[in-house]
Amino acid sequence: MSTKTQKKTFSVTGMSCAGCASSVETVLSNIDGVDAANVNFATHSVAIDYRQNQDETQFKKAVQKAGFDIILDEENADDISDELAQKDYKKLKRNLIWSAIFTLPVFIFGMFFMEWIPGRWISLVLTLPVLFWFGQDFFKNAIKQAKLGRANMDTLVALSTSIAFVFSVFNTVYPQFWLSKGLDAHVYFEAATVIITFILLGRLLEAKAKSNTSTALKKLMGLQPKTLRIIEGDSEKEIPIKDVQIGQTIAVKPGEKIPVDGEVSKGHSHVDESMITGEPLPVEKHEGEKVYAGTINQKGSFQFVSEKVGSETFLASIIKTVKEAQGSKAPVQKMVDKIAGIFVPVVMSIAVITFIIWMIFGGQDAFTHAILTSVAVLVIACPCALGLATPTAIMVGVGKGAENNILIKDAESLEIAHKVDTIILDKTGTITEGKPVLTDEIWLEELQEIDYYKATLITIEKESEHPLASAVVDYFDKVDLSKVNVKSFESITGKGVEALFETGKKYFISNEALINDQDINLDSSLSKKAERLQNEAKTVIYFSDEDKVLGVFGIADEIKESSREAIQDLQSKGHEIYMLTGDNKPTAKAVAETVGIKNYQAEVLPADKSAFVKKLQSEGKIVAMVGDGINDSEALALADLSIAIGKGSDVAMEVAKMTLTTSDLKKIPQALKLSHKTVLGVRQNLFWAFIYNIIGIPIAAGILYPINGFLLDPMIAGIAMAFSSVSVVTNSLRLKQIKL
Repeated sequence: MSTKTQKKTFSVTGMSCAGCASSVETVLSNIDGVDAANVNFATHSVAIDYRQNQDETQFKKAVQKAGFDIILDEENADDISDELAQKDYKKLKRNLIWSAIFTLPVFIFGMFFMEWIPGRWISLVLTLPVLFWFGQDFFKNAIKQAKLGRANMDTLVALSTSIAFVFSVFNTVYPQFWLSKGLDAHVYFEAATVIITFILLGRLLEAKAKSNTSTALKKLMGLQPKTLRIIEGDSEKEIPIKDVQIGQTIAVKPGEKIPVDGEVSKGHSHVDESMITGEPLPVEKHEGEKVYAGTINQKGSFQFVSEKVGSETFLASIIKTVKEAQGSKAPVQKMVDKIAGIFVPVVMSIAVITFIIWMIFGGQDAFTHAILTSVAVLVIACPCALGLATPTAIMVGVGKGAENNILIKDAESLEIAHKVDTIILDKTGTITEGKPVLTDEIWLEELQEIDYYKATLITIEKESEHPLASAVVDYFDKVDLSKVNVKSFESITGKGVEALFETGKKYFISNEALINDQDINLDSSLSKKAERLQNEAKTVIYFSDEDKVLGVFGIADEIKESSREAIQDLQSKGHEIYMLTGDNKPTAKAVAETVGIKNYQAEVLPADKSAFVKKLQSEGKIVAMVGDGINDSEALALADLSIAIGKGSDVAMEVAKMTLTTSDLKKIPQALKLSHKTVLGVRQNLFWAFIYNIIGIPIAAGILYPINGFLLDPMIAGIAMAFSSVSVVTNSLRLKQIKL
């Protein structure tokens, strides 16, 4: 067999906790020929290093034997995994609903009609489906873990509920055993059913948080067309994108997505490269210019020669980076699972030790006391409060955020946000509105009939394909155009447009270069005002006839009203603010100075943004990235906290862990405050959950009996267990009252 190794990543199904991930890792690592297996529980995947030519079905058989499954179909792995996840979610939701319906009457009988004998038999019948149908996965998973010599939260749930159930069945069928000893024959069906229902609720909340983890990658992949047209001689041929080779000539029509990276060889157009630069203005492309996969062609047609295809394209590199960076970063719930891995066998050991000690030192009623105390230990130690401590606080925190236009994707973002000390802001669409608007209208002072010239200007711009034309048209949207008619229209590449009207007069809308080429007179007053606009980092366009410039106009991406206030608020609270933009240096400087940001970088590409995030993280800083475009997705995925602006791209919003549904940056400090309050609630919940067990377990074991003769009845233990859960939920609900 070959000694060369290869590494592949496969999707894993059936994992419900960190303990499951560890089990999958163990069974795969023990297969002969496997050098290493690393499971990512957050993405439900495993990266395996193994010998080439090794039969991959071995992996599937080994994982299935441990009670899980692995998807070997790489091409359709994401679709299969998503389908299974949706199926599991629906099953979990259905089980929770039916479990709650059956649990309610059992709880009422157990709490308020405990002495009513028919109620015990009814409870027995209703408990059977809750435990062994709606809650059967707990028992199945516990058995799987037992076969591997492991224990997790499922083990404790299965053990405590089954013992409580068996004990209750015995007391229902043969109550005389206890009555003859002068003791009440209590039943604990309600404890068993409530445990199952509450833990199912926690699992459902967790599943919901993880249900959309792959959507961002699907949207990124959707930017690349499935087919493309190559030029062969004088004809075009459509082929699948996977068949394209480097060096082939590819044709692109108006409105189409560019399929691979390359260089323009023929034609001219404007291309929307917002996914790369984040800038709203399409970029002019002519022969010799580079084009990139996933960017969108505008109205022109052109041909280009492919230079990078498949996994080598710029878009593919973004997809790879996002995929690698999108895994969760150890949320509190994962820590709870690890603690449970120790907690469960400890509790089981305490129950066994309790039983043995009572059998040895219990005197006349040794067996009775041994049974009652060991059951009480298992019942009171049920990890219900532990299981609810995090999801209930997160659920309330997420709801509070939604009320305040802050959409929170998962627990991770709320856990990390309050630690953030450095915030990176994208410029376009984040600090600014993200749309070019005409801000300055300056006409030659001696002009008469301004309305006529306005109509002439708009008539030309309506014919133009230039991306700035719409800003001018929108500004003069109510001008009467009925008196002007264009006879001919011509685009001058890289400089502007010219139009001949039926009056025989020719007009130009252009940059300064065309004014100089045509030797058109520029009034000194207009020249100074144009220079002022340029110093303000605005794009200047000139409107002229064949003799003189009639007017100059400034176009800019305006700064949002809330940006300066929000940035000052964050800085006053000690946060270090950076601005990164793909725009030019003068524009970046003007925006930074206006909003009060000292640290900024211009002409930054997506890779530069992600590299800057890594640099700050290497310095020990907790970094938040705020952006709105596909070009921000790499940096968003790598940042400790990612925040997307709601009016931005779908990909940015899917990659980000938080999304602001409004463009108001003042929501950022509110989000950080919400994080602080929510994390505080989680910590309080976990504290009380652990304290409850630390105090409750010894009392249930009978530690007070030698002192004052007190033994905790399992019934009271069941009530105490329920109370611990209620206290955790009540504490979480307090988050609703906070003011952001």
